[in-house]
Amino acid sequence: MFRQTTVSHTVMVKDEPELPVNDPPAGNNDCPVDNNDLPADLSDPGQAFDESNNPVNVDNIFFGSGDRLYRNYHPKLNGLFLEDGAPPAPPPDKSPDDWTPYRDRVEFETAEFLYGHNQMSAGDINILLDLWAMTLLKYDDKLLFADCHNLHRTIDNTPLGDVKWQLFKVRYTGEKPTSNVPPWMDQSHDVWYHDPHEVIQNMLGNPDYEKEMDYRPFREYSADGDKQQWQDFMSGDWAWNQADIICEVLDTLSSTFMPVILGSDKTTVSVATGANDYYPLYVLIGNVRNNVRCAHRDAVAIVGFLAMPKTTKEHAADAIYRKYCRQLFHSSIAKILENLRPSMTKPEVVRFGNGHYRHVIYGLGPYIADYEEQVLLACIVRGWCPRCMSNHKNLDEKLLCRCRDHTEALIEEVATSLALWDEYGVVGDLVPFTNDFPHTDIHELIAPDLLPQLIKGTFKDHLVEWVGKYLVHVHGKKEVEKIQDDIDRRISTVASFAGLRHFPEGRGFKQWTGDDSKALMKVYLPAIEGHIPTDVVRTFCTFLKFCYLVWRSIITESTLGQIRDALDQFHHYRDIFESTGVIFMFSLPRQHSCTHYILLIRLYGVLNGLCSSITETKHIKAVKEPWRQSSHYKALGQMLVTNQHLDKLAAARVDFKSHGMLNGTCLSAMLQRLKRKRARTIPNLSTELGVPHLYTLLHRFLFKQANPDDQRAPSDIPLARCPQFDGKIEVFNSASSMFYAPSKHSGIGGMHQEHIRAQFGETKHPGVEGMGGMEVAHIMCILYPCAVVCWFNKASDGPDEDTGMWIVKPSFDTDNSPFVGIIHIDSIYHTVHLVPIYGTQFISRDLKHYDSYNAFQVFYVNKFADHHAFEIAS
Repeated sequence: MFRQTTVSHTVMVKDEPELPVNDPPAGNNDCPVDNNDLPADLSDPGQAFDESNNPVNVDNIFFGSGDRLYRNYHPKLNGLFLEDGAPPAPPPDKSPDDWTPYRDRVEFETAEFLYGHNQMSAGDINILLDLWAMTLLKYDDKLLFADCHNLHRTIDNTPLGDVKWQLFKVRYTGEKPTSNVPPWMDQSHDVWYHDPHEVIQNMLGNPDYEKEMDYRPFREYSADGDKQQWQDFMSGDWAWNQADIICEVLDTLSSTFMPVILGSDKTTVSVATGANDYYPLYVLIGNVRNNVRCAHRDAVAIVGFLAMPKTTKEHAADAIYRKYCRQLFHSSIAKILENLRPSMTKPEVVRFGNGHYRHVIYGLGPYIADYEEQVLLACIVRGWCPRCMSNHKNLDEKLLCRCRDHTEALIEEVATSLALWDEYGVVGDLVPFTNDFPHTDIHELIAPDLLPQLIKGTFKDHLVEWVGKYLVHVHGKKEVEKIQDDIDRRISTVASFAGLRHFPEGRGFKQWTGDDSKALMKVYLPAIEGHIPTDVVRTFCTFLKFCYLVWRSIITESTLGQIRDALDQFHHYRDIFESTGVIFMFSLPRQHSCTHYILLIRLYGVLNGLCSSITETKHIKAVKEPWRQSSHYKALGQMLVTNQHLDKLAAARVDFKSHGMLNGTCLSAMLQRLKRKRARTIPNLSTELGVPHLYTLLHRFLFKQANPDDQRAPSDIPLARCPQFDGKIEVFNSASSMFYAPSKHSGIGGMHQEHIRAQFGETKHPGVEGMGGMEVAHIMCILYPCAVVCWFNKASDGPDEDTGMWIVKPSFDTDNSPFVGIIHIDSIYHTVHLVPIYGTQFISRDLKHYDSYNAFQVFYVNKFADHHAFEIAS
């Protein structure tokens, strides 16, 4: 018999929050559930899934272009439409002129701009409207909004996105001492929440997601070799296994399985004023593809603000109080999700964004959280792994996964809570919220989290700190300060590159953010080389390789092998920190979590779709910006109203856009771009660039373009036979390129635009893969459709053995002048970032990052600059 959460609270439901009378209005200045697929003697959970067990009775459909991929779709939970005429009836067609509750497009976009984009305070809105009204008096025209209150009422009357905030109160109901009752036992706490059932229905009805959702679990294979690959959440084995369990109930056949993904994380909006911590709870759905979630297109919704009890220092360490706080977390989530429970066993009819109706059945999916919250979720002791049974003193020992059945058996059989705590890392008197819902196991639902586990944890808190300790251990504190200063100077002199952050002071900033760590990872390795031994360099190299492999948007079976190899190499080389006495053991939960990644990729698809960076980004829109718009006095009520208004504006925009009512702009203005005057003739450009023979290069380039089959070298072609050009030219400093690159910077279609500036780039030789088929060049300027380049040579036929990066150096002509050429712009494959090879010498304090390409002669091709560079230069 499984335990269920005991919810110790009284419940009071309100339609929406009431603001205090004296308060200004908002806007003022690793395993399957039952281990059936996991053999008892398994040492590597990444090998748990045998393709021979795949069912034969599946739908095989080729997917994508060229019949290169095919998918096996789940045969029973297949997400079929309801037949025409089946209830419920579709909503009536909307007139293209119906802007309700707004009078027209201008009024809607004005409200959206003032309240959503600009986040203007109520007082400033009134001032702006007064000034606007003055300009309209002479025309006897009416203002869009009378004042800020009229604006707020109009937004509030928007019929779409109208999910009311509700409230329940929570308090301690256990035994109390007869005297000196701790104050927290008499306190009650408010938990505000949206009904997640309604929120998810709004997501499913979003027309933006019509072509960005997977309606049934599938497994994807390459037609060449039948090798499986993973991408979006529904391609993972977890969704397939859940569908197998659910379809055992006959009524669920042909339904659409809807995994409900949760995430939460405490956040602080202001350190200075105190008592400004909030605990938001977010919901996502697993059917929406990763490119939508990573683009932050309202695929993540806030559904609650959890209570954060506080007490005096005297009682903060009390075991009863700590248990109350932990169980309060689980009980609150169970209460918030209770309206979803009936539809987890019996399908309901839901209208989707394409206008079709489907039967939908819900299920609790992974929970996105950092390690501290994973400990709370899994009801384990800090220092233990929430997914496996490895002892906290030796986490890298390979043992079986935790599961709900085993935990319940331990609680029933082990004599004392202390023994559970010490021997198994289990907090036996807590009940996870998942026990209240069918087919769920909290240990299985702990999601991987790349941001705190890899970037903030392993890289920043471990490796960077260990390098500092190693330097102190070897050189002494005084000498280390000089070395650290030199490392900072090296980092500060790295040349600028698109999408790469510049660190003018090196790594010496006080408060690291996730973005700081991600940016530093890309330039840190070349900066420390020469000051540390080879094995430390290789530790960083193999760790960065592991990171870039698990960050891929598509992972194949061969990629899983590369991930395993990179992790094994990382574990091998990191031993130098233990052998030199920098640390004494590697039993670190965040590093240990990497050992589960192969299994988690098989279960949930690629990992970047379940990263806390998605929910942390939502913090800004759902918590921090609404707090700034509030009066800061009893701010939560105002923040709730602000979130509700923003949801209505977002829903209205989606609706208007789906009806073709937001094409173009209300008003477009011609923007003049300042252009630097450049040469307009070839002789003048030759002088500007310092390339006397530019005329000759251009003539021979034109000959090769007109005669592509001519096998002669350009220098062997007589100038008299080359086409002549004496016309005007237009020189560009950059050109834009649009390409497919799903990421948080891209839209939901995965398209991304970057500018090719006059900088370093790579050209590709047809038929040769990787860097072996690339040439590196410095783009001096662009003469569309060609570019003037200065060539670089590779130092060897392969990458450097220690850093894994290719080495290049400038190419010179016979007269020792830079080797210059002209290429067609279509031959530019990708921009490339070069980092100087600093060696063991200290660099000058006066050297600036914009001089680094002139100050050094040998460079690394930085394959860690971005994901594309990693794929090309690996």
